[in-house]
Amino acid sequence: MSLQTAELGEVPAATTRVARAAFPKGSLAMRIRDELGELFSDAEFAGLYPSRGRPAWSPARLALVSIMQYAEGLTDRQAADAVRGRLDWKYLLGLELTDPGFHYSVLSEFRDRLIAGSLGTQVLDRLLEAADAKGLLKTSGRARTDSTVVLASTRKMNGLVMLGETLRAALNAAAEAEPQWLAAHAPPTWFDTYASRLEDSRLPGGKGKQDELVERIGTDGMIFLKAVYEPDAPSFLRQLATVQTLRVMWVQQYLIEDGRVRRRELKDRPPGAMRVVTPYDTEARASVKRGVYWDGYKVHLTETCEPDSPNLITHVVTTDATVQDVSVLRPIHAHLSERAWLPAAHLTDAGYATAREIVAAREQYGFQLVGPLLRSTSWQARETTGFAQADFTVDWENQQVTCPTGKTNKSWRHSVSRHGTPVIRARFSIRDCRPCPARQQCNRTEHRQGRTITLQPRAEHTALQQARNDEASEEWQKQYSHRAGVEGTISQGVRAFGLRRCRYRGLDKARLQHQLTAAAMNLHRIDAWLTGTPRALTRVSRFAALRPAG
Repeated sequence: MSLQTAELGEVPAATTRVARAAFPKGSLAMRIRDELGELFSDAEFAGLYPSRGRPAWSPARLALVSIMQYAEGLTDRQAADAVRGRLDWKYLLGLELTDPGFHYSVLSEFRDRLIAGSLGTQVLDRLLEAADAKGLLKTSGRARTDSTVVLASTRKMNGLVMLGETLRAALNAAAEAEPQWLAAHAPPTWFDTYASRLEDSRLPGGKGKQDELVERIGTDGMIFLKAVYEPDAPSFLRQLATVQTLRVMWVQQYLIEDGRVRRRELKDRPPGAMRVVTPYDTEARASVKRGVYWDGYKVHLTETCEPDSPNLITHVVTTDATVQDVSVLRPIHAHLSERAWLPAAHLTDAGYATAREIVAAREQYGFQLVGPLLRSTSWQARETTGFAQADFTVDWENQQVTCPTGKTNKSWRHSVSRHGTPVIRARFSIRDCRPCPARQQCNRTEHRQGRTITLQPRAEHTALQQARNDEASEEWQKQYSHRAGVEGTISQGVRAFGLRRCRYRGLDKARLQHQLTAAAMNLHRIDAWLTGTPRALTRVSRFAALRPAG
């Protein structure tokens, strides 16, 4: 399939006349076309298509269709039907009234091309550039970021069902690829266990019997893998994705002990970032946040938040569920800097804000990162009578730390933390600490060493102290209160645009889904701004409104 690039051009006169008659007040699609013009050109997607082959449908139009599909929550079939039959969509796309559109499968193929060319971000950025040209994007003020959980498109399974389904998926794939070979190697009992979903059969009750079934599944899987890797077995069976998943899953979940297949103890299994949780989406990961357990991914949305312009999502990051929020902050800043969309103040929650990131934002990009910093978890900080690190005075010029009783450190050593970041460890002499009358408030260990204070580098330490002092001020609280609005963005994405659940399988497809979702949300927000639709207020139930003040 080849691409013959062409400009979309003006909306045909007949399409304009009929669409205006059908929609005298306009519609979202028509207003977007009138305000933002031709958002995309075919030339932007030329690298996605070969030079020879059957002519492709316009990728510039397909990009618009993909965004509108998410804006209205349509399936591929419904979106293709809308291109054929809806006047406002024909107006948006600049099509003749008689244009027959395309087969719905073209949309799936186009998404695959976007993923292969890593153009999902470019689609969102192009929309933002068009909004910026019309004065609708204000990035020089405040921005805010937050994340939410995203459930994988696959069903949730417990450990027993997960193992059985992994083996069943591999058996089904082998049966399709080499039925005669599998029929010759599959014991009759396998058909009773793996012919249908495990959760559809009567699973044994009691932990003991379930453990026996887990070991039996493990043994069957080992037998199957051994047969597949025999020299006389068809070699392409080993390359099947489900067989590779089975091999990885069995390495993670089982071991052979005294000639018997046993399931590994939880502490012997890989960490969550590596552990496969479903055979049907091998990139999904299991995680927990504030008591919420889920299998899937996590999406981070960054938006503007100025009163004199629509709040537009300027960046989207999708990761697996185990990635910490703070790790995506620098990629967000790098992208915004590249596009000249950096804010003056970036509002985040405690999951993103650290002293290190505050310094990096100020020194690398020249803006302020605003967010509450996590408090110390030491017992000294938790108990008001204890001597926490904040109670020690640091003289950076002389590399000296003074404790609340007036003693100074014996050594000053540069080191690294368990996370690999640079730190400074200042240790006090045991001769000073052991006879100290305030020892129980400072160091309760029986080690033969004095108290050790771990400091971040000077710039980060200073930023940490300053940030914690600022948090108590009324000015900081007023500034940070604007971050709460991003919760509404998350809610809108989840409730109106299906942000919580993946439509497709795999991280790349989830990432593209979220980029198109963000573009669709931006279309709605631009349309609301153009039509003067006020932003919704925070909803308060009638009972909650009766809460006494104070």
